[in-house]
Amino acid sequence: MIVRTLEEAERSERRVVTPTWESTRLLLKNDRMGFSFHITTIYANTETHICYQNHLEAVYCISGEGEVETLADGVVHKIRPGTIYVLDRHDDHLLRGITEMKLACVFNPPLSGKEVHDEEGVYPLEAEPIS
Repeated sequence: MIVRTLEEAERSERRVVTPTWESTRLLLKNDRMGFSFHITTIYANTETHICYQNHLEAVYCISGEGEVETLADGVVHKIRPGTIYVLDRHDDHLLRGITEMKLACVFNPPLSGKEVHDEEGVYPLEAEPIS
């Protein structure tokens, strides 16, 4: 059985911080569950370009408000508490935090731990693992 708290993970190398978001990775590839699970904070008044060519992601909004715009068609979806969006087609998109948003995220295949977006919004398929 794996038991972790968000509080302890936030004080460890499982917390990854960038200028527009931070992500605490509670479950990773080395946990051998077949997916990873993260609590991510999107900072207010930010925009992040994302295109997960190597991963599928489901995102559930716990708190805050924002929007996700799919770049292929320019459609904007409002994100608020209780909303889930699923990137099931490696969707190229912009994620905007209107207020600070707290999100629960699941990735398949699982992340190793230290991934951050490259210049095209992609996470590498394999990154340096967190031990």
